[in-house]
Amino acid sequence: MAKILAIVADTVTFQVVQELLGQEGHQVRVVSDDKEGLDLAREVSPDAIICDGTSPQINFLEVCRLLKADSLRDSFASRELAAAYFILLTTPEQFDEVQELDAPFDDFLFKPIVKQELLARVRASKRSRELRAQLALTQQELQLSRERMLQTEKMSSLGELVSGIAHEINNPITFIYSNLTHVQSYATDLIELLRLYQQELVVPGAEIQQKQQDMDVEFVLDDLLKIVSSMRTGSDRIRQIILSLQDFSRSDRSGWQLFDVSDGLENTLLLLQHRLPAREGRRDIKVMKEFGNLPQIECYAGLLNQAFLNIINHAIDVLEESAQELAELESIKFKPVILITTQVVDAERISIEIADNDMAISKDITAQLSEPFLVAPPAEPPIYSGLALSYQIIVEQHKGELRCFSEPGKGTKIYIEIPLRHS
Repeated sequence: MAKILAIVADTVTFQVVQELLGQEGHQVRVVSDDKEGLDLAREVSPDAIICDGTSPQINFLEVCRLLKADSLRDSFASRELAAAYFILLTTPEQFDEVQELDAPFDDFLFKPIVKQELLARVRASKRSRELRAQLALTQQELQLSRERMLQTEKMSSLGELVSGIAHEINNPITFIYSNLTHVQSYATDLIELLRLYQQELVVPGAEIQQKQQDMDVEFVLDDLLKIVSSMRTGSDRIRQIILSLQDFSRSDRSGWQLFDVSDGLENTLLLLQHRLPAREGRRDIKVMKEFGNLPQIECYAGLLNQAFLNIINHAIDVLEESAQELAELESIKFKPVILITTQVVDAERISIEIADNDMAISKDITAQLSEPFLVAPPAEPPIYSGLALSYQIIVEQHKGELRCFSEPGKGTKIYIEIPLRHS
C-alpha cells in the first residue's frame, strides 16, 4: 500500500481523506498547514501528496515550488521526494485559473471528493511511481552500458597501443639479449688470452706496466664478466616484461581462444610487481601462490587478464588502506598477504581464489558485484567499478561465477569459477 500525505485545512475534507484512504489500507498522514506538510514530506518521502488548493491557509504553489527545489538537491531522499505524485484538490470554477498558472502538479481532483475518483488517483500515483522508478533504472542501465562500451573500447585501444610498443621494444632488446651471449663468450676468450700474455711476458715494458697500474687491470678482468652477466640478467628481465605485456594485451579479435590461466595470473603479478615492495607505513605485500595443474580454458584471454588485474589491484588497495589504519597501533605488526589458489572443480570448470588478510572492517561488496547498478548513485564515481567490470567479464561474458566472502578482521576472498569451454 502507498504512503500518502494530505495537506488539507477544512475539517470535512480532512476526515473524508483520512477515512477513505485508511479503509483501503494506505498509510495516511494528514496535516492542516503547508509548512508542517513540507517538513513531514521531507521526513517520510510519501508516494503521493494530496494538497488542497481551495483553502486560503494553504499556498499549494509554494508547496509545489519548494518540492521542486528539493528535487534538485543531489541526495537519495531528495530524489525520492521528487518522485512523489502531486494531486491537487480544486473546484471546477478554480481549475481554469490554476491551469493558467501552469502549476507543476501531476493530477487533480474536484471537490467534493468522490471515493472512486480518489482511489483512482491513488492507483495512478502508484503506477506513476513504478514507471518513474523503471525509467530511472533503465537510464542507469543505459549509462552503465555506455560506460562499459567506452571502457571496452578504451581497453581495446590501450591493448593495441601497449602491444605495438612492446613489439617495437622487443626487437632491439632481443638483439641486445642475443648478442650478450656472444659478448660474454668473447670477453672470456680475451681474458684467457690476456692471462697467457701475462704468463709469457714476465717483465713487460714500462709503458705496459704504467697502463696496468692506471686501469687496475686485475679489477677490470674480475669485474668485466660480472658486468656482462648483470646486463644479461637485466635484459632478460626486460624481455620477460615485454613478453608479459604482449600476452596480457593480446587482441581478442580472433574471438574465443585457448588460454593458460596460470600464465595469465603470473603475467598479471609481473605487471603489478611495482606495487608490492614496502612503502612508508606498510611492509612488503607477500604474494603466495598455490596453483593446481589446470587445463587450458577457452575464453577471451585479454578480458580475463583485465579481470584478474582489477581484482588483485583491489586486494592491494585494501591492504594499503588496512596498513594505514593500523599504522598508529604499534602493538600490531601487520604483514599484508595475498593468497592466490587455483584448482580443477570438475570436468567442466576450474576455480580461482584471490584472498587478502585485510585486518580492518571489511566492506560488504557482494551487493555491488551482483548488482552493478547499485555501485554508486549516478552523480557519484563508482567505488568498485573495477570489480563490477570483472563481474561483467566473468559472469556475463564467460558464463562463470564470481562471489565475495568477507569477514571483519580476517580479510576478503573473491571466488571465481570459469567453464573450460565456451558453449
